[in-house]
Parts: sequence; C-alpha cells; structure tokens
Amino acid sequence: MDSLKPATIVLAALLAAAVVLIGVELASSAGDRDAALVKRPCATRPLYAGSGFDATVQRIVLDGLGDTACRLGTTREQLVLTLAPGAKGSSPERDRAAEALRAGLLRALDRGEQRGDVPGLFAPVLRRLLEHAPIEDLLQGRFSLGSLFGG
Repeated sequence: MDSLKPATIVLAALLAAAVVLIGVELASSAGDRDAALVKRPCATRPLYAGSGFDATVQRIVLDGLGDTACRLGTTREQLVLTLAPGAKGSSPERDRAAEALRAGLLRALDRGEQRGDVPGLFAPVLRRLLEHAPIEDLLQGRFSLGSLFGG
C-alpha cells in the first residue's frame, strides 16, 4: 500500500492543478484570442510548455479537461465550475461530468505516456488510480488510500 502513496499524491495533484489552473485563467483577464478558444471548446490548443513534474501534471490535466469538455459540449472552465465543491446543479449532472472527467484524464494519461511525459513504469499505477479513485471525494478533499480499497 505504501507503493501507491506517491501515485495517490500525483492523482490528487492532477485534480487540484485542474481547479487551480482554470481558476487562474478565469481570474486573469483573458485576451480576445483566449476568448475565442473558450467559445470553441473543441479547438486544438497548444500543450502546456515546460519540463519537469509540474509541467507534466499541467499538460495532462489541461489535456484531460479539454478532451472531457469537448465530449460534453461545454468549455473547460464550465466543466470545472460544474465539478467544483458546492457547485449548483443536479447530482446526476455532476456524476456524469465526474465520470467523463475520469475518462478524459485516462485518455490524457495515455497521450502523455505516448509523448514520453509519463514514465512507462509509473503509468499503470496512475491509470489504476484514475480508474478507481473516488473523483468526487478528491474534488471535495475527502480522499484517502483506504477509499481506494473500500475502507
């Protein structure tokens, strides 16, 4: 179980980064070019530049959010607002968005592995966590290793 702890931290960091990144984007006065991208959620966006762990997390989270938003016919920003703890909206809508996000993050993880961003030895652990982690609990900060194993 100790071997899952670093992967759990990475998963929590991915989801926390998603919320923070979108919050920062919404707070910063985005220019007209950025506004056009918000209006077209399926538009191709450049990957987050940089190297290292932080940049990798940001690339995967933004890629997963963009993929999910496109498939749901909404924007990344609206998706994050739908999933934010305390957000208004029906539980089925939030549940659908959370499961769509899980699938989108899994696809983004696969693409990150193909690009070489995620080491092949680490990807299966992250994939398993993304498949089984309680996303709603992560979004609300109620996540523990025991919840992965039904405890």
